This record gives sequence, structure tokens and C-alpha cells, in this order.
Amino acid sequence: MDGKREIVMSGIRPTGFLHLGNYFGAVKNYVRMQEQFDCFFMVADWHSLTTHPDTEALKGHVKRVLAENIACGLDPNKVALYCQSHVHETAELYLYLNMLAYKGELEKTVTFKDKAKQQPDNVNAGLLTYPVLQAADIILHRAKYVPVGKDQEQHLEMARNFVNRFNHRYGDVFPEPFAFNFGEELVKVPSLDGAGKMSKSENQLATLYLADDDDLIRKKVMKAKTDAGPTEPNSAKPDYIENIFLLMKLVCAEEVVAKFDADFNACTIRYGDLKKQLAEDMIKFIAPIRAKAAEIQQDEAYLKQVMEQGAEKARTSAKATMDLVRSAIGLKYY
Repeated sequence: MDGKREIVMSGIRPTGFLHLGNYFGAVKNYVRMQEQFDCFFMVADWHSLTTHPDTEALKGHVKRVLAENIACGLDPNKVALYCQSHVHETAELYLYLNMLAYKGELEKTVTFKDKAKQQPDNVNAGLLTYPVLQAADIILHRAKYVPVGKDQEQHLEMARNFVNRFNHRYGDVFPEPFAFNFGEELVKVPSLDGAGKMSKSENQLATLYLADDDDLIRKKVMKAKTDAGPTEPNSAKPDYIENIFLLMKLVCAEEVVAKFDADFNACTIRYGDLKKQLAEDMIKFIAPIRAKAAEIQQDEAYLKQVMEQGAEKARTSAKATMDLVRSAIGLKYY
């Protein structure tokens, strides 16, 4: 961390397996960012407790998430890759920000309303104040940029509100954080059943995970929704066919996509051949990541070193921020 570059912060929840949508929607950008910015990438283990209070599997999930992100190209020597719970300063900042967050605004948060419906017997205070903890994670490093999807933009707006309230009340300590994606449209990777995007938890047979074996990838791709094909030249593609072409553009060679596109326009497309081609190219893409992630997961000593090294970088940044915060609030008595 050279201190001269702009700061990027993002969190990764240790629930579910990383899938193709996570890779093209987030991790690929993280890998690019590490060359240009000071990056703090956090495994959000505290956040996961708001919806997954049973922690029996948590350790394994955290290690897998770390391994998969490193296998995708994140370099622990270039970024701070750390666990949220290893940086205790986060909890202190979360406490101060809770004094600036109001019950009414938290209850209106879309994610709170959704989660409260999903788990009516566990509407805990952590769930309600989730955006406050998220704001603490980001501003603890005085990050300017946060690579987030559309579904997180409301949380980021709330983080800016907390920053402005803090700065107004106690003096300018924090910059406002903004969403960032290299100025490109966010990639939404469609599910194989043509319904929505790939998801960690919803339709597992319509989602390609980075841990899937070759046969499972083939099986999932071959089940992708198609039809009898176009009956008139140069017809518009139905959404579910457009989705398959979008997946091809992610992993297949340009000339391969062009060939099947021409076949579609000429009404000669054979969807069986298209899906076989997509499955093999998907295997070529996923297999090396899967193998590398499995190897890293077996290396306990390496993962321990990664976590310790990441926590040290994150805590150095956090301590500097909290020193400013305590001074600004007036909590330094000598």
C-alpha cells in the first residue's frame, strides 16, 4: 500500500460458492484494480452472521472464498485480502456510526425488508444495521471507490449520508465513497434457464460455479433452454437464446460466436452443437480456476499467512483512521 494511489474497498460474503456471475461481475474487475489502486478486499464474516447464525461451516467457507479469489487472480501481495472479524477497529467505527443512523431510514432499506420477510423469526439488530456496518467497512480505509452491483447502490448512498453527517458534526475526516466499474456497464451473467441472473443460492442447476466439475458443467449447459430455432432469416433472438450467446461471448473465441450467429441468421443453427461448443469452452475457462482453488484450500499454512498479512495491512489503515475519528469526536482526553 503506497498511500499515493486512490483507495478501493469491497466485501465478499462467505456464503455459497463463487460462480460465473461473481467472476465477470466483480472478481475480474478486482484483478484489474489491484494494478492501479490501493485495494482492500474483505471477507465479510460478521455480515454473514446476520443471516447465517450457525457458524459450523463458516471456517471452511472463509477459506474457500479466499482460495477461489486468489485462484481468479487476486494477489495477496498487491492487495489487503483480509477477514472482517480480524480488524477490530471496524466494530468501534460501527458503534459511532450507529449514533448517526436512524431507525426509520434503516427500516426502509430494500435489503432489510427482503431479509426480514425471508427470516421473520430472526429480525435481529445486526440485520437492521447492516448498512451501518457496511459503511464502517468502507470508510474505515477512507475508500473513494467501491465496486458494487446495482443492488448495493442504496447501501452506498446510505454510506455517503453517514459520511456527510459525521463530517458535518465532527469535521472532515471521510471522503464520500462512490460506485466504480472502470466506466463500463456492469456485466450481468444470465442463468442457464433464461430466468434472471446466476445466483449463489437460487437455481443451482442454472448457475455455473467455479468449483463445478467438467461433467456437471456439460450437464448444466446441455440443459440450457432453447427452442426449435428461427423460421425466418435474421429474426430477433428470444431472450433465452440471447442469454446463451451472451455466455458464449464471455468464454468462446470471437469467430466461434460469429459462426453460430451467422447460422442463427440463416436459420441453420443446431443448438445441440452450440451447447456442446459452449460447454467445452466453459470447461476450458473454469477447470484451471477450480484446480488452483482446490490446491490453495489444501494449503493451510499459506491461507493462514494470507489472512495474517491481509489483517496487518487492513489494521494499519484502520488504526490511522480511528486515530483521526477519536480526535474529531473528542474522545482523546490526554
